[in-house]
Amino acid sequence: HRTAVLTRGNFRPEDDSIIAPFRRITEACKEHGTVMIQQLYHVGAHGDADNSFAPNWSPSGLPSYHDADGSHAMTEAEIAEMIEAFAQAARRAREAGFDGVELFAAYNALIDQFWTPLTNRRDDRWGGSFENRMRFSAAIIERIRALCGTDFILGLAVSADPDVPGNLSVADLQEIVAWHDERGLIDYVTCGTGSYFAFDKIIPPSPYDDMLGAPYAAALKEAVKHARVQAESRITTPENAEAVLAGGMADMVSLVRGQIADPHLAAKAAADRPEEIRPCISCNQLCWGRRSRDYWISCLVNPSAGREFEWGGDRFAPADRPRRILVVGGGVAGMEAARVAAQRGHRVTLVERDSRLGGLFRLAGEQPTRDAIKRLIAWYEGELQRHQVEIRLNTALDADGVRAADAEAVVLAIGSRPARTGFQRALPNVERLPGVESDNVCEVADVLAGRARLGKRVLLLDDLGGWPGVGTALLLAERGHRVAVLTRDPVLAKGLEHPATQGALRRRLAQAKVEALTDTVLLAWEAAAVEATARMRSLLDGREWYRNFDSLVLATTNRANDELQRTLADSGLEIHAIGDCVAPRRASLAIYEGRKLGLAL
Repeated sequence: HRTAVLTRGNFRPEDDSIIAPFRRITEACKEHGTVMIQQLYHVGAHGDADNSFAPNWSPSGLPSYHDADGSHAMTEAEIAEMIEAFAQAARRAREAGFDGVELFAAYNALIDQFWTPLTNRRDDRWGGSFENRMRFSAAIIERIRALCGTDFILGLAVSADPDVPGNLSVADLQEIVAWHDERGLIDYVTCGTGSYFAFDKIIPPSPYDDMLGAPYAAALKEAVKHARVQAESRITTPENAEAVLAGGMADMVSLVRGQIADPHLAAKAAADRPEEIRPCISCNQLCWGRRSRDYWISCLVNPSAGREFEWGGDRFAPADRPRRILVVGGGVAGMEAARVAAQRGHRVTLVERDSRLGGLFRLAGEQPTRDAIKRLIAWYEGELQRHQVEIRLNTALDADGVRAADAEAVVLAIGSRPARTGFQRALPNVERLPGVESDNVCEVADVLAGRARLGKRVLLLDDLGGWPGVGTALLLAERGHRVAVLTRDPVLAKGLEHPATQGALRRRLAQAKVEALTDTVLLAWEAAAVEATARMRSLLDGREWYRNFDSLVLATTNRANDELQRTLADSGLEIHAIGDCVAPRRASLAIYEGRKLGLAL
């Protein structure tokens, strides 16, 4: 429907031209016995007029929670138009070969807006009493049944967000689902978490617990007599799924991000090879983080996702000729390049100067709620062993060592190192923070590696706005330090806005009593024998003030370890550089470059 467009690349089943292209997809999948169900959504008041160029239609014309827009209260004729639009979309889905449709009634989308008294203020037959508020969804379903028949699967997607004042309670949701179930309107219901009122729970990032939606699915399972119940929301592994099913909380489970991270998850689980499943770390950085910017999605741990048009998916063709490959550096860029090259048949040696693989990304796994990073590193170790990569730990190679390795191609993935200058983007003319050389100043990496000796009062200078700073601040606070985070940004964790992680993380920081010094720069660190005085300035009004702390921790941009690359530039060897030794960036780009090179070698 013209008022339902929410993203570029939106499938738009508003006319029959969509049937033939969809049939190509359904026929290809049904060759493998797949049940194909298309979800039909309209988010009502919470639409995106920048994409639809249409008013957002809603039951009562209330404000959007997507942006600052208001919405249009639907007339009787428009309600009838919308019911028919849903039904015709379902009819086209059936003609395209889908086995059913799932009506999107979750997250306070349009159907949910009719159900919820908070968003349905109508005084006609579409609002007021419970039965009137159910009328819209029932009318859609009845019209779909008339067009598509009783053998067409009809599901309902709902979500629980009972902590929002005025939103549907779990008991309300049970009553609604039971009402549809008693009348034989639905074949199944799938239950997630969150809503447009509390967006970060819709695709919950790592600060939330595993199996977040399972208890709500269990509540719905108690309420239905006929419909099957599916659980979703942070069910990321086969072990999670088995726990939900074995506990009787649901009849089915939905794994979304887990199958973006590893599209072969189901096949590996069915073959009893769970250790080979690449784990999702619930970072949301390239799935929801890209989708929220209206980009096509990808995945931090699986850069093949979204690049099927370039790479053909998460399968690697054998190399034309196996070669001897030397990979220097065992961070995620080096491990990914080594893994892919070895899987393609090359003979790979991976050299790491540390006693463990993982580099700086392994240290990030020490931060609270980020244990999945350790599982990812363990997966890499298992895959490298499975593909017979020779690993040499505690081994540092200089240029002479690289030349002596007798490799046909050399991959430099030696990462980056802390700059230790205290440079702040808001002070571009100050290359070095006065006092940064003091003994009571350290870097985030020092804290995570256990090398730092910190006092009780810690000032953390965060020039990055993401996990390195705020994750370390949370770690220190939960260890008993009194932590203040100084940032040029107007809020903590601003860089985690697109992955929808900042809300949950800021709540966790507040609970740990982490102080936020926002819109602020650090002018100097004046160290004395025991403590130091931090001289700070507001970026809003220029006011300067002083505070005493015991330790300063820097979360600033690293510097590339590019010396070896420059030394070997004229060596005559085939040299490739990837990851942070090219430019210090995020783990997603290091893994992407590792895979891209591994496919090209």
